[in-house]
Amino acid sequence: MHPELIHLGPVVLPSYGAALGVAFLLAVLLLRRRAPAYGIDPETAVDMGIWLILSGLLGAKLLLLLVEGPSYYLTSLHGLLELFRAGGVFYGGLLGALVAAVFFVKVRKVPFLSFADAAAPCVALGQAIGRVGCLAAGCCWGARCDRPWAITFTSPKAGENVGVPLHVPLHPTQIYEGFGLLVLCGILVLFGKGKVPGRTFSLYLVGAAVLRFTVELFRGDPRGTVPVLGLSTSQGIAIALFFVGAAIYLSGLRKARAAGEA
Repeated sequence: MHPELIHLGPVVLPSYGAALGVAFLLAVLLLRRRAPAYGIDPETAVDMGIWLILSGLLGAKLLLLLVEGPSYYLTSLHGLLELFRAGGVFYGGLLGALVAAVFFVKVRKVPFLSFADAAAPCVALGQAIGRVGCLAAGCCWGARCDRPWAITFTSPKAGENVGVPLHVPLHPTQIYEGFGLLVLCGILVLFGKGKVPGRTFSLYLVGAAVLRFTVELFRGDPRGTVPVLGLSTSQGIAIALFFVGAAIYLSGLRKARAAGEA
């Protein structure tokens, strides 16, 4: 675990930040390559992708404030610096990007589902690389694990930054989710495209929701809870997105059957 990739005097490059930079770059490049197949100008897709990334970062931090409470982050300079450094909650980023996408597709006159289909594997790829950053930083850690594949964090800096338990064998939840997202990205690229807009996007929502819900069962970090259900915040959102994805898929399937294309 290396929470700081480079540390030369006052110059510090956090591993998580570096992983996010690589994730954003590769996701945008993949989006640019996929865009023409969905009738979208590559440069338009790149412009929209950059704006959605910025919107996603904002949404991720807003959900972090809601889940962990604003009192820590907004009442001191140290807390504000921590908020700036933290990546935030992914589902907040996804929801923020989706809200922004609704706006930008209207401005650029791009069909929403076509753009969502083009972008879905790119999001999965970016998530997977982001989990490498989580592993390096020590965040999003797992519950105690006695299996041979358990990992143990030892960096005092990581313990100070994110509170990960040190010298305790834990489930490598970052690896679980990162590997699953890479598999999902590959499936969407190879088999996701269909004749009806929304198929790739819906498969991403369903697949990512199932994966996240399952990985959350092995998480050990505080993540907030959904009242009554006793689920984590991310599990609650995953359930909602699963049904949204299923609804989009079934709607597309009915359209395909009606058109004789199923």
